[in-house]
Formats: sequence, C-alpha cells, structure tokens
Amino acid sequence: MYEELIAKKAKLAVIGLGYVGLPVALAFAKKLSVIGFDINEARVRMMQQGIDPSNELDAAAFEDCDISFTHSLDDLKTAQFYIVAVPTPVDDKNNPDLSLLLRASETLGAVVQKGNYIIFESTVYPGCTEEDCLPLIEKISGLQNKIDFKTGYSPERINPGDKVHTIQNITKIVSGCDKEALETIAKVYELIVEAGVFRASSIKVAEAAKIVENAQRDLNIAFMNELSIVFDQFHINTFEVLEAAATKWNFLNFQPGLVGGHCTGVDPYYLAYRSGRAGYKTQLILAARHINDYMPKYVAEQIVKHIIKSGSNVAQSGVLIMGATFKENVSDVRNSKVADIVKALREFSVAVDVEDPYAVSEDLEQEYDIRLTQKISDNYDAVIIAVPHQDYLSLDDAYFCSITKPNALIADLKGIFRNKIFNRPYYSL
Repeated sequence: MYEELIAKKAKLAVIGLGYVGLPVALAFAKKLSVIGFDINEARVRMMQQGIDPSNELDAAAFEDCDISFTHSLDDLKTAQFYIVAVPTPVDDKNNPDLSLLLRASETLGAVVQKGNYIIFESTVYPGCTEEDCLPLIEKISGLQNKIDFKTGYSPERINPGDKVHTIQNITKIVSGCDKEALETIAKVYELIVEAGVFRASSIKVAEAAKIVENAQRDLNIAFMNELSIVFDQFHINTFEVLEAAATKWNFLNFQPGLVGGHCTGVDPYYLAYRSGRAGYKTQLILAARHINDYMPKYVAEQIVKHIIKSGSNVAQSGVLIMGATFKENVSDVRNSKVADIVKALREFSVAVDVEDPYAVSEDLEQEYDIRLTQKISDNYDAVIIAVPHQDYLSLDDAYFCSITKPNALIADLKGIFRNKIFNRPYYSL
C-alpha cells in the first residue's frame, strides 16, 4: 500500500474536513494524491475555491496540493487508504455523541474494498474503534478486519489557532490492528510528520493516550480554578500567587480560565463514560469537570455581586463580554463557555452585549441564540474580558473607562490587564 500511495497508483481519502481533517488532507496532498470528503456541500464548495471554512488556513495552504474535494460517495470509492476525522462531541447529558463517527463508519462500509486501510483520528474512548466502528464496517461491507482490510488509530493533535505546533512538528501516535498495519500506517504518516511517529502497542493504548492528554490538562486547570475561588475569599490575586509559585523548578504552569472547545472540555467525559460501563465511576476526573463547568456561573455571580454592592439595579444593568469563541485567536464558537456566562447573567435579567473580532455572528446565533453587538455602549456596569484575543492586548485603562460607568468592574478572566487597570475596580480569576 505504501509504495502504491507514493507512486500515486492509490489514493488517500480524508473523511471530515473540519479543523482536524483539512490540515491533514492538505499535508498529505503535498506528497500523495488525496480525496477530501465532507458531507457538507457548502463547505466542499468553499474548499474547492481554496477557502478554509474554519478560518484556520490561508489560501497558500491549498497551493501545490494534489487534492480533490467532494461530497460524492462515487468519488470516495476511488480511494484505498481512508482517514476518518469527524467530530466526536458530547450530548446534553455529557455522554459521548458518536452519531457522526458511526455515520462515517457506515459510509466506509459502503466503500471499503479488499486491501484497503482505514485509520481513525477522531477522539474516542478506549475500545471504540474496535467495539463500535469496525463491527459496523464489517456488517455493511461483508469484509473482515485484518483479513480483507487493515485498520488503525492515530489520535489527532491539531491545536486550533496555534501556528507553531502544527501537524508537521508534533510527534504523531500511530497504532494498527497488526504489525503489518502498524508499520504501513507509521510509514505513511512519516511522510508528513517531521517530528516522527510513536508506535503504540495497540489501538486501545493509542485511544487512551489521547484521552489522557486532555484529561490531564482538564484536571490541572480545574485545580487552578478551584484555587481562584479559594483565593478570592482571601482577597489575593491568583495570578500573583502562581507567579510566585512558578519560581520553583518543578512547578507546573497552568492558569485558571474557562474550559471549552472540542478536546479538554469534552474528552474526559468519554473516559468517565466508558469507565462507568466497565463498572467504575470515576471521581477525580468528574470532579474536575464539575469545577470547570461551574466557572461560567461563578463568573456571572461575581459580576452580579459587584453590581449589587455598587448600588446599581441588577435588572437595569448592562454588561459587555469581550470574546465569544472557545479560545483565543480562533473563529470557532462551538462549545464556548462564554455562552454559559451570557445565559447565567440573563437569568439575573442583566442586559448582555457580546463582542468578538473573530467570531461570526450567524454562528453564535445558530449555536446559542446570541448575536454580536453592532455598537459598544459607553455606560456598562461591568466588562468581562472572557477570551484573551491578541486584538485586545493593545487596549488600555482609558479605553475601559470610556465604555463603562465610574464604578464598573473590569473582569479580566485570564489576567492580561493585570496592573494595567487603575481607574476602575479590577477582578481576575
């Protein structure tokens, strides 16, 4: 298979062209003949014009690429090496939502042929590839894994908004259904990953490694968020405490903040769910999730307390939230915890304006029934800098004075304006 791909006698297909799939597809298209497949026709048309619907890649990323974008199953059937990179979110009860992954598996069952390879990159719990996806593929195709086709798992490590840690320079974990599959999959990924690949001992180990990466980060941020709540009782600034503690050589430099997005705020639920099915209810993992999911409500409560203490009428107050995306310098608003702050403030009848230089208002409205404000006021009772976009870094004390009442609170969640706000009450996590 490897030699056929190199000679372009075989094609590689990427199924799902979001913030993970498209960079993978374009990276391979510099070396191989690639089919980019997505069920969203509008997105496919944009990519055919050299436009990244996720606003992560510029037009130059599409240059010198041997790739065709399609939503046609007939086109997809012409590939021999398939990579699946569809979203794996949670539902409203924080249970894994595998609907898109299972739909992709059904699609693969309809197109896979003898001798083909299938690799999953979507984040899942340990066992999902072999217990949920492969039986579906085998049932629909009538073919058997390991005998008729080969499979593997290679967890994505795409970090949206990060122009330094790219697919080329981050070590890639790979795994396969047998030794032959592992070596072939490793060689294929080595074509694009300059940092090299790590061969996991099994598909389950590779699945678990991805979950652990993000669960570990979630746990550490939860600790910082809980410290923020504790230190607020002592009237000391958490960032000042962390700055002092960081002088120790082995201190881990995590910070408090909102935890949203598609990985850190989601993946631990996958592990907790699968563990529960196995008979063990996780404690520390779910405790961390509880703390991090509580932070939007906590922030809203701090704002309301300040408004009350300042003598203003909460029901007649106004708050500006700066930043609506799930992290800085990206346009993606899915699983943004800023929406939870808006919801919590509105429950207190607070009028909320939301501003963001990256977010698309229509996306916000579709996801959360929130529209970006067209005009920033000059008399807010509080301003919440929720997402530390680079566009905000040039703002100063005078700017915040110009848009707020004299006793308004500047709630700088990530502390980017620490020691820079002098004429308004200041608060950070």
